[in-house]
Amino acid sequence: MLCRPDDGTPIIIALFLCRFRSLSGARVVAISFICGLISWILYRSFIYPFFQSPLRHIPTVPSIPLWGHLFQIINSEVGVPQRNWHRKYGPVVRYFFPLGGERLSIADDDAIKEITVRDCYGYAKPVRVQKWMASVLGRGVLLVDGNEHMKQRKALAPAFSISSIRALAPVFWRKGLLMTTLLGRKHFAHHAQTIASIEMLDWMNRATLDVICEAGFGYELSSLEHPTTALRQAYASVFAFDFWSRLTQGLLQQSQIFRIIPSQMNRSMASASRVIRSTTDEIVTNKLHADNKEARDIISLVVHANKNIDDEGESYLSFENIRDQVMTFLGAGHDTTAAAVVWTLHLLSKNQHIQDRLRQEIQKALPSVVDSLEAHTLLPQIDVDQLPYLSNVCRESLRYIPPIPLTIREALHDTTLANHPIPKGTKLYIMANAINRLPEYWGPDADTFDPDRWDKLPSTHATNSFMTFLHGPRSCIGRKFAEMEMKVFLCCLLSTYKFEPDSAFEDQEDWKMWRLVLRPRDGINLKVSMI
Repeated sequence: MLCRPDDGTPIIIALFLCRFRSLSGARVVAISFICGLISWILYRSFIYPFFQSPLRHIPTVPSIPLWGHLFQIINSEVGVPQRNWHRKYGPVVRYFFPLGGERLSIADDDAIKEITVRDCYGYAKPVRVQKWMASVLGRGVLLVDGNEHMKQRKALAPAFSISSIRALAPVFWRKGLLMTTLLGRKHFAHHAQTIASIEMLDWMNRATLDVICEAGFGYELSSLEHPTTALRQAYASVFAFDFWSRLTQGLLQQSQIFRIIPSQMNRSMASASRVIRSTTDEIVTNKLHADNKEARDIISLVVHANKNIDDEGESYLSFENIRDQVMTFLGAGHDTTAAAVVWTLHLLSKNQHIQDRLRQEIQKALPSVVDSLEAHTLLPQIDVDQLPYLSNVCRESLRYIPPIPLTIREALHDTTLANHPIPKGTKLYIMANAINRLPEYWGPDADTFDPDRWDKLPSTHATNSFMTFLHGPRSCIGRKFAEMEMKVFLCCLLSTYKFEPDSAFEDQEDWKMWRLVLRPRDGINLKVSMI
C-alpha cells in the first residue's frame, strides 16, 4: 500500500511509519523495547540529573552521568575521590553512579549530626547493603534499624560498659603476650638471627579472632597456635582480593542475584557462611544452656541480662538475635582491630622517632618482668588509658587510616541537610576516610601523621571531624573494646620488638583495599628485630 503524507506528517516520519507498519509483531515489540530503553537511558542519564532532579542545585562534580564517576571511584582508594571533591566543592557534594544514579557525600558537621544523632533512625542502611553484609555478619546490631536496633542496643549495653570491658583486660594481655612469644619462637629461635621479615596482618587477625572468641563468648579458638582452624580459614576466604573475588563482591553489592554465578568467590562465601553459622550456633546453644553466673564474657552478660528482662515481662533477644550478635562481633570485631593495629605498626615503622618515643612511655609503665610468669598478674593492673602518648598514637592512626572508611545511609523521608532539600530515597555517604583528613577541620597538616595534634586541636575542629567510630545511637558499640585491645597489643609488641619498613615490598598505603574493612592488599610486611 502506498504511504502518503497527506495528513501533514513530515515526509521522513511518514516513511518511518510506513516501514514500521510493514514489520512483524515481534519486530515491532523489539524495536519498541529498544526505543523505550534508549529513551529511558537518555532521560535518566541526561535530562533528569541536570534539569529535573531535586538535587541538581547541590554542588556537583563534573562528569557524564551515563557512566558517572564509577571508574574514578573503583580505581582509587575508597574515600579519596570524595576527599578531593570536598576540598574543591564544599561540605556537601553530588556525584554520579552509572545511568545517572545520584549520590551525596556529606562532610558538613551539622548535617552529619542530623543523620547520626538527631534523626538517626530517619536514615537507614540501604537494603542491598544489609543483604550483602548479612551473610557474614548476620542481622545483628550493626545492620538492623529503628525499633529493632534500639532493642538490641539496650540488651547489649551492659556487656559493653567501661567496667565490663576493663574486666576483660586479662584476656587482651594474655593473647597479646602469647602472640609476642610465638613471634619470637618462630622467627628468632636461633640466636644468630636478629632481624626477620614478618607479615603482621595474619598474626594480628589470628590474635584478635582469639580475643573476640574468648572475651566475647568464652570460646577458646586457639588460632594463634593453630592457624588452619576452620573459622580462621573461613574469614580468610571472605577477604580475598584477587580480581575475580573483587568483581564478584562488587556485583553482590548491587544485587544478591549474582550469588548464582558459579564463581570461586561465591563458593567460598557460601562455605565460609556455613562454618561461621555452625560455630555461632554452637556458641549460643552452649551459653543458653549454661548456668555460670560468674562468666564475664560479652555473650554471657547478654544472656543473663535477657533472662532478667524476660522475668520483667519485657521483650528480649531470641536465639537468632543472639546468634546474629555473635556473627557481628566475630566478623566486625576482629578484622577491624587487626587492621587498626597493623596500620599503626606500619605508620610507626615509617616514623621511627614516634615509635621510639612511644616505646619509652610503654617501657616506663610496664613492669620489668614482661617475660616472667608474674606478667600475667601484673600487666592487667596497668591502665593503658593512662598512657597519654599511646592514646594519641592510636587516635591519630585511627584518624589517618580509619578501618571502617565509609557509612552509607538512605533518607527514609523528605528532609533538609545543610540547607539543601533532600528527597526520600537519597543515598548519603559519610566518608570517614575523607572527613578525617579535611584541612577545614584538621588544619593544613591534615595529611600528616602527627600524634601530637591531639594536644593542640585547631579551633575549626568539630565533634564530627573524627568519624572512625561514628557518633550518636548508631555509633560503634565496641569502640572501648577495640581501643583497649589495640593499646594492649601495641604495648606487648613494642616492648619486645622494633619495626622498620621492608623495602622488598611495596608500600601498602598505596594499595589499600576495602571490603567492610580498609585492609592492606598484600598484608603488612615489616622488618622486625628484638630490642
